[in-house]
Amino acid sequence: MIKLLVSALLVLVTISSTLGKPEKAAPKKEKRVPQTLSRGWGDELIWTQTYEEALFRSKTNNKPLMVILHLEDCPHSLALKKAFASNSEIQKMADEDFIMLNLMYETTDKHLSPDGKYVPRILFVDPSLTVRADITGRYANRMYAYEPADVDLLISNMKRAKKLLKTEL
Repeated sequence: MIKLLVSALLVLVTISSTLGKPEKAAPKKEKRVPQTLSRGWGDELIWTQTYEEALFRSKTNNKPLMVILHLEDCPHSLALKKAFASNSEIQKMADEDFIMLNLMYETTDKHLSPDGKYVPRILFVDPSLTVRADITGRYANRMYAYEPADVDLLISNMKRAKKLLKTEL
């Protein structure tokens, strides 16, 4: 008699737990864990660690590479970083359409300093591993420099890098 009651109880528990389960909700997009590689330029973005890794990922994913060269204590770099990180359009494009790299040191690749070594500067590299020297900022003496006031120009240049990817490659 006790075995019968225990068996019946187990069947009831099993049935009620099965019926009581809610419908599976659509999977939520998990929030990404902030990376130290962002250095404040966009904690939700995926950043590459080295220029070589970034070139490889650009080529294999067929996405343009955006290289940001800056210094941690440079007031111009800090101001641009704040504008870059707080602009949702830049962050969305960077996340979806670009391989991202920010460097606080100069590379040995002379192509990343076509008009000199200054910070901050932003260059674009297409998946054919060609530095896009034709995508520039507004200054003649620092062609790849951007300031916080140049956010609209940077957005335009990001769109241009994406467009050139589709039309030239």
